[in-house]
Amino acid sequence: MLEKGNLAPIEIELQNQDGELVKLIDFKGEKLVVYFYPRDNTPGCTTEAKNFRDSIKEYKDKNIKIIGISADSVKSHKKFQTKYNLPFTLLSDPDKIAAKAFGALSGARVKRRTWLINEDWKIEKVYENVSASKHNNELCTYYGLKPLQ
Repeated sequence: MLEKGNLAPIEIELQNQDGELVKLIDFKGEKLVVYFYPRDNTPGCTTEAKNFRDSIKEYKDKNIKIIGISADSVKSHKKFQTKYNLPFTLLSDPDKIAAKAFGALSGARVKRRTWLINEDWKIEKVYENVSASKHNNELCTYYGLKPLQ
């Protein structure tokens, strides 16, 4: 598993919710929240995504980008993004390449884990035991943002 101080795997290339190929290196020079989640449209994953959505202005004001990754298809991601008006990138990882590279797998299952990546591609912090309902506020506190009420 990637740990604090490791370099992020910048050559990984996945499709986003619009079917466009995206490489993590495309975000070089930006702070990233890369969060892995088990599945679109499940209660915990929906809560987590909606909380990120509701704090997106706070993240944008600090130039922090949110990227969600799961093994769901591009089509599933598009429906999920549209249904909940999610204003951030969702990447489809059906072969679990990114999940393996980061260390977000438990057996064959994608775990709910988050990596904070700084502008120099170093892992700044790792969240292994994530509570879907509380995670956004944890990150807001870490970054000095206003948490949701």
